[in-house]
Amino acid sequence: MHRVGRKTWGDIAIDAVIYLSLIFLVVVTLYPFLNTLAVSFNDAMDSSRGGITLWPRKFTLYNYQTLLTRSQIYHATLVSAARTILSTVLGTFCTAMAAYIISRREFVFRRLVSFIYVLTMYIDGGLVPTYFLMRSLGLVNSFWVYVVPGLVSAFNLIVIRTYIAGLSDSYVESARIDGAGEFTIFLRIILPLCKPVLATIALFIAVDNWNAWFDTFLYNSANAQLSTLQYELMKVLQSANTMSGSLLQALSRAAAGTTNTVTPRAIRATMTIIVSVPIVAVYPFLQRYFVHGLTLGGIKE
Repeated sequence: MHRVGRKTWGDIAIDAVIYLSLIFLVVVTLYPFLNTLAVSFNDAMDSSRGGITLWPRKFTLYNYQTLLTRSQIYHATLVSAARTILSTVLGTFCTAMAAYIISRREFVFRRLVSFIYVLTMYIDGGLVPTYFLMRSLGLVNSFWVYVVPGLVSAFNLIVIRTYIAGLSDSYVESARIDGAGEFTIFLRIILPLCKPVLATIALFIAVDNWNAWFDTFLYNSANAQLSTLQYELMKVLQSANTMSGSLLQALSRAAAGTTNTVTPRAIRATMTIIVSVPIVAVYPFLQRYFVHGLTLGGIKE
């Protein structure tokens, strides 16, 4: 018989399998990103020989210099950042407000409204009708086409509504006894208690908007001032796939006035890192806030 607290050989074997599996998943997840990072910092012609793994063989910043000399990249970054921030703040607030309404039992149409929202997850109007709708609303060639159509997401709405429905009714009842109105209850009672789910939904919305490019292609492709960073990435990747080596070399020489060159692979890797780093840097802070929200206490009955 083993003493309490001492692990058996079976326990050690299970722990070893778990740890090795987790290490394998980490390696499989991180390797593509680290390899892309290494290629972006490696000389383009040297990268074409292959063999780049986790570290650049011939370090250079020329790939970044070539892309960052494009003024449109900076403007597109500002548009993407503004779009992401506005869509995240407004989308999370509006979705939470709608979720609170349909979570109230006294709202007689809550089941009908919920059914209509869920129905939109399975039935889509189609690309052409959606475009004509955006045009009739005056959102084509407008920054607000990035924000207004996605203010309330059916999936996010259901997630927040389910979370609110799981809260104790004591919160709302106590606030009503004190004379608080519905909007006051929503702002001061429900929203603070929903921090975990709101942090999760905010992360979903932020990632979706930062990575979006197709709506730019549909509605704002004719307006360079409204181009987003991901749309610029798409154009650069298309150019890299179609341009010949001589044209790429001419582009790089025009950008920096040197005899260095870039390749489609180097352009793809560099642009991928440029657009990925901001959201990767923000994610740990949102995740930390999400974990902190899970520790919030509540009324115990």
